[in-house]
Amino acid sequence: MLNKTPTIDPAEDNAYFPSPYSLSLYTAAKTDFDGLSFQQPYQGEKWKVLMIAADERYLLMGNGTFFSTGNHPVETLLPMHHIDQAGFEVEVATLSGNPVKLEMWAMPNEDEAVRCTYEKYLPKFRQPLKLGNILENLLSRDSPYLAVFIPGGHGSLCGIPQSSEVKQVLHWAISNDKLVITLCHGPCCLLAAGVGEVPEEFIFKGYKICVFPDSLDRGVNLEIGYMPGPMPWFVGEQLQRLGVEILNSNITGMCHLDRKLLTGDSPLASNRLGKMAAEQLLKYAAT
Repeated sequence: MLNKTPTIDPAEDNAYFPSPYSLSLYTAAKTDFDGLSFQQPYQGEKWKVLMIAADERYLLMGNGTFFSTGNHPVETLLPMHHIDQAGFEVEVATLSGNPVKLEMWAMPNEDEAVRCTYEKYLPKFRQPLKLGNILENLLSRDSPYLAVFIPGGHGSLCGIPQSSEVKQVLHWAISNDKLVITLCHGPCCLLAAGVGEVPEEFIFKGYKICVFPDSLDRGVNLEIGYMPGPMPWFVGEQLQRLGVEILNSNITGMCHLDRKLLTGDSPLASNRLGKMAAEQLLKYAAT
């Protein structure tokens, strides 16, 4: 039987990758990608999608260990593939302007859709935009962005939920009828919309979403050695305190669109989420 002990990451003191056993359960060489779902891609040059990615590798856990994480490659690249193939260029930004951090231990190396998207966007991952430097253009009347995409992976908890810049982006998106796309732990980004606000005025209050279940982070993920210690805080719990309704209790690939907020429950939702995102973007671009 494979080892359930988290694997040491030698690049940082007291840091760990997921255990071999947990990776055997949570990762695969291929995804469930089964082709594109639209008839004709967007032919114009005006509209783009902004992705806000993780720029921090290490999440400090409740026991003082570091989880060596980042954005999950399937949750990042498979939705990107659908969006890109639908004709919408994806601009990549991080809070610092430093490179995007991906959980390369979860890369499906035999999946052509994921690999070709990774190779195409690798230069943007290596040299992303700094979010603060593009806010003026992003928030302008003539903004070229139709949507904001914030992928999951535990690395999304590092800085994004506390960012006043992400807050500005989310408030702009909701106020201007733009699509917000996120999945798994990525919905932690919604917490940024409440930075400095009273809970009663949280812009996502009353929304229904899918998100990675706190119950798995509290139990199974520790038992199988996916994480080296307890979570510092729980995404679902924090969102529920602000009036968000969580639809899923497990991970099945569930996705949900509430107004302009599109969410998915886990890496299993990546393919369907990408299809739904492409559909919504094409519908918007046609109006």
